[in-house]
Parts: sequence; structure tokens; C-alpha cells
Amino acid sequence: MPIKLERKHAFPIALVPLMLAVGFILFKLFTASKVTNPETGRTHRIGLNPEQEQKLGLEAYAQVRHDEASKLVQSGSEVELVKLVTAKLAKAAARKGDIHYDWEVSVIRSAEVNAFCLPGGKIVVYTGILPVTQHAAGLATVLGHEMAHATSRHGAERLFRTEITQTLLGGVQGSLAQMDPVKRQAIMAALGAGTKYGNTLPFSREQESEADHIGLLYMARAGYDPQEAVAFWQRMDAQRRKGSTPEYLSDHPSHSTRIGQIEKWMPEAQKEFVQYNHAPAA
Repeated sequence: MPIKLERKHAFPIALVPLMLAVGFILFKLFTASKVTNPETGRTHRIGLNPEQEQKLGLEAYAQVRHDEASKLVQSGSEVELVKLVTAKLAKAAARKGDIHYDWEVSVIRSAEVNAFCLPGGKIVVYTGILPVTQHAAGLATVLGHEMAHATSRHGAERLFRTEITQTLLGGVQGSLAQMDPVKRQAIMAALGAGTKYGNTLPFSREQESEADHIGLLYMARAGYDPQEAVAFWQRMDAQRRKGSTPEYLSDHPSHSTRIGQIEKWMPEAQKEFVQYNHAPAA
């Protein structure tokens, strides 16, 4: 009776790239630095140390200021308002965290309704958002959120998770190298879509919600009525309602979700407001 020899090594060899990727991921998970958010207690892994974060933030900030040099607003009531609100929020953030950022703000004359805070505390505010914020408390809603991204080290966390995801997908692709190219492309496209809508976007929305939560505490602690955060997002909802992207396709929560979450956190924010203040800030 003839003996049938099995190709015992063909299947394991094909899995080598995936196994190597998993090994690298486990190593990164074991060795990566972990930080605990002083406001929420959430612990997460990061892909950069503070010095690396600040270096990247400074480089990006310098590039923005270079690109927008002709639009930088150097003085005036808008700049004074932004700096005042930022200073109060910075003090509020430092009350419950070991935060020693060199906060710096640039105001850019633009119709763009936007503001952001880079790692290390470099803030950019476009004047187009000021008519929506309307006043200091509305601006504190925006800046508190953006500053919370920086103090929570969300950028370093995103970098870590992106590296893990790309390593895993690379391992899968390597293990499918001998497959028919059309089938391999279809599988990788499906995995990419699943990763985006099942992991990347939901995670981004979680970070946005965490920044909303912490920013609400910052503004309350700084003396701004946290109820104004609800009013601000209602104004944003009214402005951007047309043609808005469904939440599950977006990296940000919908405005209605944000408002609902803020209302849920409001009792906590009101306690912060009462504890640290006797009257609303101007």
C-alpha cells in the first residue's frame, strides 16, 4: 500500500509573517509605557515619550505659523480673549494633574471654524470659530476640549494603536503572499474596512468623548458655567446639520451624542464649578 507523504510544513511556513507580527505586537504591549489619566482614571499605552511629543508638537506648530504667517493676528480683543481663557484653563488642568506644559496660542484670521492643540500645549485658534463660541464660556468649551487632547496624550496613544494595527495587517498580508492576487486584495480590503469602521473610528470617537468630558471639567474648574458647553454644541449642530456625516462613518461623535454625554457629566462638572469658584468668570 503506497504511503502518502503530507506537506506538513507548507501551512506553518505561510503563517510565519503573521506569527512574527503577533510576536512583535505582544512585545510592544509588554514594553510600551503606560499612563493613567488623572481626570478619568483610564490607563492606556503610548508610543512616544514626553520629549518626543513636545518635539513633534513644536515642529508642527512652527510649520503652521510659517504657512499662515500673513494671517497671524498679533494683538487685539480676539487675541486677548483667547489668551485669557487659555491661561485660566491651564491653571484648572494643573490642579489635578502633573502638567507642566509651556502653553502658547496663535490666532489666525480665517473663516475656518476650527481650533486645535498640538502635543506639548501649542494651540491654534481660527477666528472663524469665534462667532460660534460667542463668548468666553463658549470659547472655554472649545479650548478645554482641545487642551484635554494634549494633557491626555491622545496623539501618542493613537500612534501606538496605529503601529499595532499596521503591524497586524502587514502580518496578514505577508501570510497571504501565495494567494491569488485578486482574492488577497479582496481579503485585505475587507480587513481594512473592518479595522476602520470597527476599531479606528470608534476609538477616535472615544478619545473625542474623553476630551469633551475632561474639557468640561476644565472649564467648570476655571470658573466657566459648564451649561454653556451644551449651548455651544447646539449652535454647532445648527450650523453643520446639513450634509453631516453619519456618526458611524465619522471620527467624531455626532453633536446630539456629544450633548447627551455632556448632560450626563453635568452633575460632576457642576460640583467642580462650585468647589473651585464662587461666581462665574467673566
